[in-house]
Amino acid sequence: MKLFSNIVHAVITNLGEIFDEKKYADKVIERTLKSNPKWGARDRRFIAETTYEIVRWWRLLKEVSDAKDGDHWSVFGAWCILDEVELPQWEEFKQLRPDKIKKAYANLQPIRRLRESIPDWMDKLGERELGDKWERELQSLNHEANVVLRINTLKTNKETLTRLLKLQDVETESVEGLEEALILKRRMNMFRIPQFKEGFFEIQDASSQMVGRFLDVKPGMRVIDACAGAGGKSLHLAALMNNKGKIISLDIAQWKLDELMKRARRAGAFNIEPKLVENVKSIKRLDASADRLLLDVPCSGLGVLRRNPDAKWKLSMERIEEVKHLQAEILRNYSPMVKADGMMVYSTCSILPSENSEQVKKFVEDQKGAFELIAENVILPSSGSDGFYMASLKKKS
Repeated sequence: MKLFSNIVHAVITNLGEIFDEKKYADKVIERTLKSNPKWGARDRRFIAETTYEIVRWWRLLKEVSDAKDGDHWSVFGAWCILDEVELPQWEEFKQLRPDKIKKAYANLQPIRRLRESIPDWMDKLGERELGDKWERELQSLNHEANVVLRINTLKTNKETLTRLLKLQDVETESVEGLEEALILKRRMNMFRIPQFKEGFFEIQDASSQMVGRFLDVKPGMRVIDACAGAGGKSLHLAALMNNKGKIISLDIAQWKLDELMKRARRAGAFNIEPKLVENVKSIKRLDASADRLLLDVPCSGLGVLRRNPDAKWKLSMERIEEVKHLQAEILRNYSPMVKADGMMVYSTCSILPSENSEQVKKFVEDQKGAFELIAENVILPSSGSDGFYMASLKKKS
């Protein structure tokens, strides 16, 4: 393919904002694409996908190109050479030697942390916690993520949505064991599709959809989604409950709850009540009030690195330790919301046992018989879905 100056400059600018200004990749790309609505679908796809690919392989590309900090042109050029994209005869690429870059790439293959392009500390942590599984999961995390839709059963069904999407030239395939999930066969901007604007579907990975089902909600129940964020799981729960009963969606950020209610209106989910957590009293008022409690807690996000590759370069061991303390605190402070004989699901999008099974084990021990672990589900990235963990716990009467 032929590279054009304005498109390459857009990628270079993205890389500068992500690595020099420490901005989030998804927000940077979104802003870039909005800034020039005249770009065609092919150009927009190239800018987005190339930015993500270079972010994903950042350490490896810097190493083989011998690029100094801030030299994003050399990194981009190395990506072109290794991806067999014809390198333009531009001044910015004159210092690059394709043979030297390819030789460096071959020489680095035995060194896992360089080959898979991750920080040293992350490689050590993954091996310590996952042992022999780490190599396979790390390779899986460097593959591009699928785009998965969740059919909103409050408004449509699989047959109808599949047919309507096909009319928009959107081909999908089913996900075994998940009736409401569809995988896109070809990546495209689904937010422009009329069926999205009508609330017929949401973008939600298969693993994330499993969490809602794992909570085992029924119509008429009182459910608390305690770390609701922008509400992806709250919306799924509303559909599973057929809009009957009540879902109280909690978060510490009002803007996230505002976004949740915007999405709920689009989805026709009318049994969701947003509540801002302002202090300890906000939590205490809900003691022993929930038939079901969902704790989809903050985590390292190591299970979704292929979806958020810049997290590799923003995370630290210190941050993971902070998150683990927060997880334990949320378990301790929010678990009293569950009624006697009620159920609670603890979930993360991490693959680290220290954030998952070990947190749950310690919680159960600290509760001295008040909660019983009923079931666990570990989803690893090598399965093809995002890495997720979920544990179902019952509060004893």
